[in-house]
Amino acid sequence: MKTTNYINTFIEVAEDCPVAEGEIPQAKGDKITVASYQFDMIIAHPYKYTSDDIIFNQYADKEGLAGQARKDARTEYFQKGRACLRASPLGKRYGWGIHYDEQGRIAIYAKGTPEYDCFRNDPALEHTKAMRSKKA
Repeated sequence: MKTTNYINTFIEVAEDCPVAEGEIPQAKGDKITVASYQFDMIIAHPYKYTSDDIIFNQYADKEGLAGQARKDARTEYFQKGRACLRASPLGKRYGWGIHYDEQGRIAIYAKGTPEYDCFRNDPALEHTKAMRSKKA
């Protein structure tokens, strides 16, 4: 089974992120966006979910999966590689860094805050950046 999880890692905001400080992603009308779904789930429950949890739950909710069908679908879903949260609009567009703890659970921190800077400068963590939106 493949995974999108990291351990003891901080995903910094992408180099070409258009905002100087973290912004809260908004739904578009009555449609929940990828960014607003991920933001709402993570901000409401910091360090509760892993990346796999966030990505799969978003897929399962979109597909309307529930009960045993949802449980069965998770194993199938991760049989092939999936994009990790480095590809999330949170780090690419909205200015949110993603911290993974020692168990792979995540929380987000807005660029421009002391917490973001603390994680960005922590030598005990692995560091990577969110994917760029445009080619260099």
